[in-house]
Amino acid sequence: MIKKSGLHPNNPHKNGYDFQQLEKTSPNLTPHVFVNEYGTRTIDFSSPTAVKALNTALLLAVHKVQYWVFPDTHLCPPIPGRADYIHYLNDLLEESKITGPVKVLDLGTGANCVYPLLGNRSYGWEFVGTDIDPKSLQVAKTIVQKNGLNIQVSLRLQQDASHVLEGVILKGEQFTVTMCNPPFYKSAAEAQGANARKSRNLGTNTQRNFSGNNNELWCVGGEKAFLHTYLYESSQYPTRSKWFTSLVSSKDTVKSLQVSAKKLGAKECRVIPMQQGNKVTRIVAWRF
Repeated sequence: MIKKSGLHPNNPHKNGYDFQQLEKTSPNLTPHVFVNEYGTRTIDFSSPTAVKALNTALLLAVHKVQYWVFPDTHLCPPIPGRADYIHYLNDLLEESKITGPVKVLDLGTGANCVYPLLGNRSYGWEFVGTDIDPKSLQVAKTIVQKNGLNIQVSLRLQQDASHVLEGVILKGEQFTVTMCNPPFYKSAAEAQGANARKSRNLGTNTQRNFSGNNNELWCVGGEKAFLHTYLYESSQYPTRSKWFTSLVSSKDTVKSLQVSAKKLGAKECRVIPMQQGNKVTRIVAWRF
């Protein structure tokens, strides 16, 4: 299960993008495609509009998602990377010999609702998606309905932003696995500063190429605080999910989660490496 480089072997995007095929299924992508100095068809990855057009095309062509419309102010996730999380969760369930129907709790599903779309299309999983933003959930609800997933995907509002699991798990409810892509930054100013540095490195004055509103990008205390709240609350609901998992960007946060998980009584804690291009991250998974 340890991956040294590249996308998961089951990821349909592991061999790159076939722009000619994508343009056939998604003509809206064509205005953003050009041939670079190496004779390769590509897009301007510093352009939020081009990036969104590409990821919309990938969902349609590869995952048969017919409708994926949400405001440009919201996060547009890179589909190949998001698909990797789904495939590694499937590995985790198989290695744990967990069989039968899979029900996933997606914490912070966002307006794009991407994990329920990918998880259902890839493995037929059912999802409950949560978010603290009612407007995001309304957009996600339309995406779910337009893709005929009303039975497979349900959405819930987390009314208290200081909590992660508390308030969204119903009495007696059981999940196979819980997943999360937590907000990374500690404040809006920190997020804006990171985007400014990225723009300088790209040699542009562009906005963030994957967009994203405040709820999606930052929370008080950043990634570490959010994940430790999640970990603590999971210890209060130890039997409600067979695995609790999250993407984790910071190596220091991984170490502190491992220490805290042991103190809270987790019987197992795993770190699953992931890498997409130059970006290195990992999934941390624990169970009680």
